[in-house]
Amino acid sequence: MIQVSETAKKKVIDLMTEGGFDASKDFVRVGVKSGGCSGLSYELDFDKKMDETDKVFEDNDVRIIVDKKSFLYLVGTTLEYSGGLNGKGFVFNNPNAQRTCGCGESFSL
Repeated sequence: MIQVSETAKKKVIDLMTEGGFDASKDFVRVGVKSGGCSGLSYELDFDKKMDETDKVFEDNDVRIIVDKKSFLYLVGTTLEYSGGLNGKGFVFNNPNAQRTCGCGESFSL
């Protein structure tokens, strides 16, 4: 399962609305791909449809889809949003990551 913090929920819904998506029907697609300074990097996008092998979660009124391969890396992750002076953006609090880069966009196991 992937959890969504309250601040991330608000930002996701705002961005979905701005992008022409409906948070009550459409999805946030979360994934992992090879790359980044730590070996694996996170992907975050909006999607109107899901694939047959996607896993679907809903937390804090946000519908999330994750492909089967990425799910193994993301179990227990919380999606957060930081808007402070030290930077803005979504942050993945991933208990499976043994090492993360300084920007928080990549990790290794």
